[in-house]
Amino acid sequence: MSSTILIAKLMGPLLAVAGLVGLLNPKGVEAMAREIMASRALLFIAGVLALLAGLAIVNTHNHWASDWSLIITLFGWLALIGGVIRMGFPALTRSIGEAMLANATMLRVIGGLQVALGAFLMVKGYA
Repeated sequence: MSSTILIAKLMGPLLAVAGLVGLLNPKGVEAMAREIMASRALLFIAGVLALLAGLAIVNTHNHWASDWSLIITLFGWLALIGGVIRMGFPALTRSIGEAMLANATMLRVIGGLQVALGAFLMVKGYA
């Protein structure tokens, strides 16, 4: 099994479930996000996990192809960068988080995009 398919099989369900949770329980997700942003330790741990996931993807799938697999490479780099920002710049992370939480429409759009992208990756990974 190629790294592209394996990562699609892992990332697809994760994105789809995260998006569905955000769409079905927006108040709960908002409360959780506020708790994480209020804790420097949780922000750091979230950063470590994002950095680790990003490094795993970038080290196994740094393919800059002009097909659907580019999505996986981009997510790897975004996770890596997001992890560094969470770990090193918690105030910036909080300000970005607050801006996102202030826009309920944007949160619904993000949730919908996560579900759609997760479904797409599941089709690519499992079909």
